[in-house]
Amino acid sequence: MKTLQIVILAPVLLVNVATGFSVNRGEKFASWDDVNVVGHGLLQLGQGLKEHVDKTKAQMRDVHGRLKAFNDTIAALERKQREQEEALKARREEEERMDGEVEGVMKQSDDIHSHMNMLQEKVDEVLKETPHVNSRDNSTMSFIQRVMSVQNRRIDQLTDKIRQQQDKLDKQSLYLQMLQNKVAQKAVKFHSRRDEETTLMGDATPSDAKTGLAQDCHDLFVRGQRESGIYTIQAQNSQAFNVFCDMTSEGGWTVIQKRLDGSQNFNQLWESYKKGFGNLNGEFWLGLENIHTISEQGQYLLQVEVTDLAGETQSTRYRVQLDEEEKKYALHLEQDPLSALKGESFLTGASGLPFSTADRDNDLNVDVNCSELHSGGWWFSSCGTSNLNGKFPKRSSPLKWQPRKMFWTDTKGHKHTLRTTLMKIAPISINQQ
Repeated sequence: MKTLQIVILAPVLLVNVATGFSVNRGEKFASWDDVNVVGHGLLQLGQGLKEHVDKTKAQMRDVHGRLKAFNDTIAALERKQREQEEALKARREEEERMDGEVEGVMKQSDDIHSHMNMLQEKVDEVLKETPHVNSRDNSTMSFIQRVMSVQNRRIDQLTDKIRQQQDKLDKQSLYLQMLQNKVAQKAVKFHSRRDEETTLMGDATPSDAKTGLAQDCHDLFVRGQRESGIYTIQAQNSQAFNVFCDMTSEGGWTVIQKRLDGSQNFNQLWESYKKGFGNLNGEFWLGLENIHTISEQGQYLLQVEVTDLAGETQSTRYRVQLDEEEKKYALHLEQDPLSALKGESFLTGASGLPFSTADRDNDLNVDVNCSELHSGGWWFSSCGTSNLNGKFPKRSSPLKWQPRKMFWTDTKGHKHTLRTTLMKIAPISINQQ
């Protein structure tokens, strides 16, 4: 407003000056009053300009101050993120080291147990062969008993040490998960460059723009799609999302879980398992909410395919229904009578069980959080006969069951550590294809 007044005043003053001089052309000097008017106008003009300049400088200083504060905030955030990433790396290295120590202690415990069993057998043989022993024999037996007592105490100490190491690993894992969540939240808040962000990675192939999005991969198969890959679908009562479609000769299967190389960490919390995580071109979990919206469209089949460390592959099918989040995504299964697959039942006892994670303990075990014990989220009963979302096994490990790794139990009660897993769903009508 002040600037506008100055701009209007300036030409008015100039006109007055010109008029005063034009009336008195014959005079050598203008009147003193005219000079005062012009001088007063120029002073007001200068004062207004000075105030405007001062105000502009103050505004510029305020803008520079805010920009500097914003830059400092961004720099502090980036520095904190780098520190958290370094902390995460250090935690992972510590967890791997402690895993190695636990395995070493367990091996040492197994060796001690083996030696103790051999010693016990020898003692039993001696007792059977010599029912009447003299004092010297009594002293020998007493010595053996003391040795066994010492060994038993040693075993108890090793067991306690294993338990302590396991507790430390569980706490480290939860702490790492908390740090990962904090880093992810900060990154989304300060570095988001998209209006909408998707959890699962992968570029989708257009399906059918003329008739709308398909409801699942089998719908795409019916429309003529025959190539496996990433597509965008839209189940009933849900937003569109990307999926990986496994196109077979019998129809299209929507893949909900895939493990093949250990590149993706499956030790996630409830929200991650709800929304989904991973890369659709590699390892991923589709998300409980997405699986629920697909399965509630009708009757669906679940096919599970696994490969153990020995390279043996098994597969089976179920009729499946997944409840909503209010019912804790309970999984309802029924062995499919029409299935031609005669494989093992990898999810035995899982029908009707709610989903559990480390921060949502919904399993049936009163004393133990099965997700903390076995790692990853799953439909646990009493810590279950299977966990296809456990840790990926180390390639250097022997061909035997490894605690906290992804596993299943066969019909004979033997636990098997798994190398690869694949879970996919399709409408029950695929059986008639």
